[in-house]
Amino acid sequence: MELENNTRISEFFLQGFSKDPELQPIIYALFLSMYLIAMLGNLLIILAFISDSQLHTPMYFFLSNLSFVDICFTFTTMPKMLVNIQTQSKVISYAGCITQMYIFCFL
Repeated sequence: MELENNTRISEFFLQGFSKDPELQPIIYALFLSMYLIAMLGNLLIILAFISDSQLHTPMYFFLSNLSFVDICFTFTTMPKMLVNIQTQSKVISYAGCITQMYIFCFL
């Protein structure tokens, strides 16, 4: 009977942006503000397109679709990164990584 290698990857270790603990709150605040600005700006573009009937032209339709895709991209990656920065966790599960990659490639 042959021996088989049964090792499996269960999680990935993330390198992070800085190992200095004093910079972690600054990095967290920077990425949180970028996340909130991106979400708010894209939502405002979509709401402007929906609320004003004069903006129902192909250019604004594609602009609102681009805003929706940007919201999806931002929502796919940023929350996990913010949680990892806040909790000082440097791991992501294999399933979580594959899910993020699948959604990112799908979009």
